[in-house]
Amino acid sequence: MKEISAGGVVYRRTANGVEILLIEDRYAHWTLPKGKQEPGETHEETALREIEEETGIRGRIEQPLESVSYTYFHPDKGNVQKEVHYYLVQAETDQAVPQLSEINTVRWLSAEEAWKLHEREGYDNNRSVLKKAFQCLGIVV
Repeated sequence: MKEISAGGVVYRRTANGVEILLIEDRYAHWTLPKGKQEPGETHEETALREIEEETGIRGRIEQPLESVSYTYFHPDKGNVQKEVHYYLVQAETDQAVPQLSEINTVRWLSAEEAWKLHEREGYDNNRSVLKKAFQCLGIVV
């Protein structure tokens, strides 16, 4: 079985610099907002819809970052091949509201704090996605 998802590295510029939006998923990992593609959607439409559903943040895609593939085991479906398309997304709204049925919480963090939290409690396959986003934004961590 194959599953396609999309999401993004959501950012905003503040007086203190760039802030990155991370979510804490139901497994207590800090990660990027993403979700499954619905029939008829483009990857970009999926990314923006899922970001808004999970976090309450509306955004605008600036550019693609990376596609990540991995396999996970689902108790009913067996091995699932997952493909996730990530984009750099500039936030157009500020008030983050977590979709508690899907995630635990959502938080704006400085780029440095986001990187540290990801390295401690995130998923390895998101490291290169974050690095690419930081490069696009001129951020060095």
